[in-house]
Amino acid sequence: MHALRLRKLKIDSVTMNIADKIRLLFCKDKKSYLLLYDILGFLPRNLKHYNIALTHSSLASGRQKKIFSNERLEFLGDAVLSSIVSEYLYTHYRKEREGFLSKSRSRIVCRESLNAVALEIGLDKLVTSSKLVQQHNSYIYGNAFEAFIGAIYVDLGYAHCRRFIFEKVLSKLIDVDAVAMEDKNYKSRLIEWSQKERHEVSFVLQSEERRSDGCYFVSDVLVDGEVRGHGEGFSKRESHQMAAKEALEHILQIKD
Repeated sequence: MHALRLRKLKIDSVTMNIADKIRLLFCKDKKSYLLLYDILGFLPRNLKHYNIALTHSSLASGRQKKIFSNERLEFLGDAVLSSIVSEYLYTHYRKEREGFLSKSRSRIVCRESLNAVALEIGLDKLVTSSKLVQQHNSYIYGNAFEAFIGAIYVDLGYAHCRRFIFEKVLSKLIDVDAVAMEDKNYKSRLIEWSQKERHEVSFVLQSEERRSDGCYFVSDVLVDGEVRGHGEGFSKRESHQMAAKEALEHILQIKD
């Protein structure tokens, strides 16, 4: 299995249920199955889906890019992850309004958060991509994590996705309460500040470049017609966020 490279396995055979033990006896690539069991907490059925989830589009071209890279699974995983996190937050915060739940979900499923989770479970060691992409695309592992969720869904269904995200991610790898109380939406904070202080804020996309590792965006944020922040990223939203962050740092420094 080309995407699942070497990693020390620490599998306690006692924890594996009898059905999985029997299935494992008939698996050809036991090492890869055990590797995924170590990450998931249950045994996958078809390694093909996980291979695709861990293959970046930089290694494919033309029609193969659509079929044999993780882009389609990333699309599916994004939707499944959003649904499961929404359920978790709805149950966890029984008295909070929709706005709080929506913001909390956005912070949990943002690229920075998912990237950190991917690194924590070791997906960075399993993803295959061109060296150029690894050097320049800082969210490649977060994207692969979403594709990984898509692979679980296609392979085993929604219940197993929910189990993995609840038991392995939200309970152990993400401090949901801490994340929910953070305010990392710099663009929203800047707009709120501008409305309160009666300043005019606008975001300007300066350039959009198509590169081998994806589209790259450069944006500026203007406060009362003057550039106060510059941001770059692999999405327009990310470039806006980085520009807003720089603007806020500039504004707070002036106030101090």
